[in-house]
Amino acid sequence: MKVFKDIFSNDEMFTDSYKIKIVDDVVYEVYGKHISRREGEVILAGSNPSAEEADEGTDEGVQSGIDIVLNQRLEENFAFQDKKVFTGYLKDYMKRLVAKLQETNPEQVDVFKTNIQKFTKENRFFLFKCFLLLKNFSDLKFYTGESMDTDAGLGILDYKEIEGEEFPVMYFFKHGLVEEKY
Repeated sequence: MKVFKDIFSNDEMFTDSYKIKIVDDVVYEVYGKHISRREGEVILAGSNPSAEEADEGTDEGVQSGIDIVLNQRLEENFAFQDKKVFTGYLKDYMKRLVAKLQETNPEQVDVFKTNIQKFTKENRFFLFKCFLLLKNFSDLKFYTGESMDTDAGLGILDYKEIEGEEFPVMYFFKHGLVEEKY
């Protein structure tokens, strides 16, 4: 299994148990689903819980939400309730991310800078004014890792329609993550 961790906080953001698409070699698009489960229970994609563990009709301790958020214990960040605050965070984060890349992986700096611009021009998603003009900001939710480090990277939740059905999709900056194999 591969676990993708934030390079600043070392928090687990997602695993390869989800459907993942890499967009322009700069953003991971991670597809989730809405689930309900007993509190503390973790069910990975593709698993098959046994019949003995079936719920016996009680809603006590039931958690409902998006599997990525629940399984990785992501925490919703309510600080970005307006575009100005989010834009300020994003500018600071991009500067810190480029500095971190220059320190740890300098050959990826130009790749990141080039591809992030391509991504923002070609997709309906985000970055600075392109994003803020094209997308309904109030529909998005922002998630930090379990440590709730506000200087670390974010998972940005949106919904995507596929074959007439809406799915939760989280976006993560590829260069802001470290991939570890377990």
